[in-house]
Amino acid sequence: MKGTIRLTAAQAMVRWLSVQMTEEGERFIEGVWAIFGHGNVAGIGEALHGIRDALPTWRGQNEQTMAHAAIAYAKTKRRKRAQAVTSSIGPGATNMVTAAALAHVNRLPVLFIPGDVFANRRPDPVLQQIEDFDDGTVSANDCFRPVSRYFDRIARPEHLLTALPRALRTMTDPANCGPVTLAFCQDVQAEPFDYPESFFEQTIWRIRRPEPDSVEVAEVVGLIRAARNPVLVSGGGVLYSEAEEMLAAFAEKHGIPFVETQAGKGASAASHAMNFGSPGVTGSACANALCEAADLVIGVGTRFQDFTTGSWALFKNPARRIVSINLHGYDANKHGAVGVVGDARVTLKKISAALGETRFSAFDPKSRLDWHAAVAEATAAPEGPLANRLPTDAQVIGAVQRVATEKTVVMCAAGTMPGALQVLWQAAKGGYHMEYGYSCMGYEVAGAMGIKLAAPEKEVICFVGDGSYMMANSELATAVMRRVPYTVVLTDNRGYGCINRLQIECGGAEFNNMYKDSNVEIQPEIDFVAHAASMGAHADKAANIADLEAKILAARDRDVPSVIVIDTDAVPSVEVGGHWWDVAVPQAGGPERLEKARDRYNANAAKQRAYD
Repeated sequence: MKGTIRLTAAQAMVRWLSVQMTEEGERFIEGVWAIFGHGNVAGIGEALHGIRDALPTWRGQNEQTMAHAAIAYAKTKRRKRAQAVTSSIGPGATNMVTAAALAHVNRLPVLFIPGDVFANRRPDPVLQQIEDFDDGTVSANDCFRPVSRYFDRIARPEHLLTALPRALRTMTDPANCGPVTLAFCQDVQAEPFDYPESFFEQTIWRIRRPEPDSVEVAEVVGLIRAARNPVLVSGGGVLYSEAEEMLAAFAEKHGIPFVETQAGKGASAASHAMNFGSPGVTGSACANALCEAADLVIGVGTRFQDFTTGSWALFKNPARRIVSINLHGYDANKHGAVGVVGDARVTLKKISAALGETRFSAFDPKSRLDWHAAVAEATAAPEGPLANRLPTDAQVIGAVQRVATEKTVVMCAAGTMPGALQVLWQAAKGGYHMEYGYSCMGYEVAGAMGIKLAAPEKEVICFVGDGSYMMANSELATAVMRRVPYTVVLTDNRGYGCINRLQIECGGAEFNNMYKDSNVEIQPEIDFVAHAASMGAHADKAANIADLEAKILAARDRDVPSVIVIDTDAVPSVEVGGHWWDVAVPQAGGPERLEKARDRYNANAAKQRAYD
């Protein structure tokens, strides 16, 4: 009979994490991001030091952004590997709640290990402790409950024997995958316990591929055969299932065109003949035309978020039906969809086999060529008299597109660029990474580092606006220290240009978004080049679009991040593609501009079909 080994709870946790393996023979938890404080430095910090050769620890600059790096890593690894993040109690912990919400919305695995209050309560209230006047069990970490797939509080050393396997089971479950929070009481971290030696034996975690129910498959096959204008909506689940080739083959065999959501973009190259771009609010003209005419919308691994559905005003065919292929019944049965619960790759293969030679040809193949021509025109470099004007966001995208290669991954998260990139960027296969489930400003700089850590062979180009850069940029210093090279294209329009345009579209007055419309004594002149350089990055300002292209090419040979700043015009929108988005407009009072906005809003809202 095997014996026991006496360890502190913190030592036991990190030792256990170090032997949890993937089927490919790699650690599932690659390492731990850490900012130490009084709630984790003595227990977890000492334990991580002791195992640093088997489980590396990395120092971040901000709890939220180092978690963003971990999330981007997990997404790039297609949820097959993950990272952990630890903080002290109080603000260190609550700084990570936003990141936990981001991971939860996007169904991405990350292990949060915030320090917690004393389980023994002897020194209560400790520094940074949140006290609930009516519930003695509450701490700041209870904020993680609604944004964690699994939450546990480690209040005794032996809790790890059940909590840790539950954590990894959640993170490796394709249906329930998401963030896990283990709130670790700081005194318990340091308490010893005689753990079974068997607890530390190597474990291999296999990510299953659930088979769909045959009755559900048969129902969908019948709907497809009865359809005249079907369309496929490819979501992020296609990537996590590794169903890219299967979806493309399905589309080709059965003559069903596909469109890509933000999470699913890049599953197939934009050049694929059946790829009609993106649907919805920031969709291509050809994709939206397909969706408007479709009598059967087949979602594959998508949540049918409002940007994808044009706030459920996009699918206009009176006869339209929704099919949703998803791993979780919650997503598969949204909005009255006919759900098929199962792995995307397996399910598509079974449906295709049952369809036999069923094939459609109702779509217009020329429409996607016309769309690509429209994109080329919108993103072309300015010429003649226009060459001296500030470039638009579309022209900046065009500059990056012209120098991109098959190894280029573009990424973004919030502001103008996510929508502009979805509608305009012509992605190579695997060349797109967008955090748009939570649209979290500040994800970009840290997320780009996470992508490069996960895929060092790729060229990572991060688009970020001046507003989002100002919110969270400190992990640029981490990337410099770790020698993680990527390129940041920082577009400076002197404010929140995206929301300013939305404010105008909703009938509002320009207010508090651009610096010029804010209550300030003096307009700021922020030297982003000097700021980035002060953290050790290579920083330049591009004089124009041609100079931007040259500077991106030059950045490829560096071993540190490169930040390229370019001034842009905040006024123009993308002006091609697009669809209505439901942003509530004041329904009473206001000047004429609000009355006109109300009329537009009410006309579009009347087209919504969310539940039929």
